[in-house]
Amino acid sequence: MSELLVDRSDDGVVWVTFNLPDRRNAMTDAMTQRWSQEMTALATDKTARCLVITGAGTAFSAGGDLSWLGERATESVPDLRDRMLTFYRTWLSITRLEIPTIAAVNGAAVGAGLCLALACDLVYAADDAKLLAPFTSLGLHPGMAATYLLPKTGGLRLAREMLLTGRVLTGAEAASEGLINRAFAGNDLRRAVEEIALKVASTAPIAAKLTKSALNADHQDLEAALRWEALAQPVTMASADMVEGLRAHRERRVPKFTGS
Repeated sequence: MSELLVDRSDDGVVWVTFNLPDRRNAMTDAMTQRWSQEMTALATDKTARCLVITGAGTAFSAGGDLSWLGERATESVPDLRDRMLTFYRTWLSITRLEIPTIAAVNGAAVGAGLCLALACDLVYAADDAKLLAPFTSLGLHPGMAATYLLPKTGGLRLAREMLLTGRVLTGAEAASEGLINRAFAGNDLRRAVEEIALKVASTAPIAAKLTKSALNADHQDLEAALRWEALAQPVTMASADMVEGLRAHRERRVPKFTGS
């Protein structure tokens, strides 16, 4: 059985499904290796326009595989640091993809699993999904950039509450708190995310990639944003996709972008 299921469609949407439902899609060594391979392949896939990640079964991901923790007590701190950095960087390589990314949180997203979801550009969840980061209750300092991703996406006060008190949010509560984009009824999540992913994939690839870069740049001030846009917008003005977009607008039809 493959730890990851990968489905590519003609419309440019790629679905990656964590496929260890009996282990609540824990990030095992084997799954981590497969993830690394798929992210490397996607980075150079010219046909991919949007990536969606989700989980098989009732969980999105239970996070890191905790079965090895007790066995690592004899390892030195430097060795453990190197191991964890490799783990974090492998999974968070999703942030280096140029194409937009979406997390479809179908069930529990725990610890590193929640952080992976929050590292995506867009996050949607089943309204009854459980989102939590119980690091300190396990005697652990948070990892997987939790102390960066949670404050950035949900704000510092919510991050403090989740990391220090172990507060569990439902998908509906996470949407209300602004931690994720929206929540849907569990049976509707897949269809809703499919529609959103198709909308993302139908936009002009060059414009979408540059827009993602701009949003991730965290411009220091207005002038920095203007300088970026004064360069990035002319790049799209010189593209065949802009010509097609304007023509389609005049002809009142759906544009057919090629990424050129």
